[in-house]
Amino acid sequence: MAPPGRESGPTEGVISVAISLSVVLLLAIILVVLLRGGSIKAGPAIVAVLFGFFLASTGMAPSINRFLNSIADTINSINF
Repeated sequence: MAPPGRESGPTEGVISVAISLSVVLLLAIILVVLLRGGSIKAGPAIVAVLFGFFLASTGMAPSINRFLNSIADTINSINF
C-alpha cells in the first residue's frame, strides 16, 4: 500500500529493484577502484562485504531500506 498522497502503480516495485541494483553496482565499482588503487586492502574489504551481507538479514534491514529509498525519492524529486 502506498503512503498517503502517493499513488501506487505497477512499476513501483520495479523502480525499487532498479535502484537497489544500481546502488549495488555503484558500490561494487567503488570497491574495485579502492582495491586496485591500494586505498583498501582485501581483508578489510571482505569484512565490509560480509558485514553488509549479514546486516541485510537483521531486523535493521527494512529501516535501512526505507532510509535509502527516501534518499532516492528525494534525489528523484529534484528538478534541474
